[in-house]
Amino acid sequence: MTFLSPERLLLLIVVGVLALTYVLLRLRSSRYALRFTNLELLKSVAPKTAGWRRHLLAGFTLVALAALIVALAQPARTREKATEQATIVLAIDTSLSMQATDVAPSRLEVAQHAAQDFVDLVPENVEVGIIGFDGTARLESSPTTDRERTKTAIESLELGPGTAIGDAIFLGLGSLSDAEKQLTAAESSQATETPAPSPGRLVVMSDGETTAGRENDDAVGAAAATGVQISTIAYGTDAGIVEVQGDTIPVPVNRDALFRIADNSGGAFYEAASGAELGDVFENIGTAIELETEQQELALWFVALGLALSAAAALGSLVWFSRLP
Repeated sequence: MTFLSPERLLLLIVVGVLALTYVLLRLRSSRYALRFTNLELLKSVAPKTAGWRRHLLAGFTLVALAALIVALAQPARTREKATEQATIVLAIDTSLSMQATDVAPSRLEVAQHAAQDFVDLVPENVEVGIIGFDGTARLESSPTTDRERTKTAIESLELGPGTAIGDAIFLGLGSLSDAEKQLTAAESSQATETPAPSPGRLVVMSDGETTAGRENDDAVGAAAATGVQISTIAYGTDAGIVEVQGDTIPVPVNRDALFRIADNSGGAFYEAASGAELGDVFENIGTAIELETEQQELALWFVALGLALSAAAALGSLVWFSRLP
């Protein structure tokens, strides 16, 4: 915890002086009481002492004053958060090759678990969208901060024939925050300047190559025009196989195609041949999100504490002594 106005903490000296004065006055009262040698006489002429109650109320008052002074010094804690416009769209390959068991129990199941962990990893104000793609691309969940909705969309992914990476990229660009506006401006403009990087990021995880829909190069060109960087994850091993109508078909990972997508869009390329490696990749992507530091003030908590203690002291004084302190 830090203080935005630490010099105001010097006022705590006043609280210390008041506490010391209170202790000295109590000691002085005790010395006067000792002058009465006849204890029975002292009991008859002196009222019953308040004892611990008076000390408790004094303590409440002093601590309340200290809490209000700390609030005046503007206590704060530093926390990191993603930039306001940060948005990630995660496109997950759901082609039939994702049923390969070279990553047990299957490529898709492990990918789903890793993606759900990734959703929990990113800062809470980052919107996450989910796209599933095989022969067609589908927006399973538009970008949102609702983590349960996003994880449910990941869990509901189903396999289908074909692989449309290009279509998935186009759909991802359209679903990113402000991406549609940027895309329209880029298509209608003849400017040659390199666009500023978009606050949105597209992550494509696949094990194959495009067999349906628009070409990868067309999609990458659209991403470059809008400044959206595409990170790609080549997932699986070269030993992957699937059974289709009794035939065994090898489904090795096409790393080259995914590398070109990332490289030509200014994104990062990753490889993952196991669930653990995929988890590490997602963690790297999550921690690479641009963060900003902000100070979160805590003064209200100390004001609340001070007011609560002050109210407790006043109530105790009314109940025990029929007067306010």
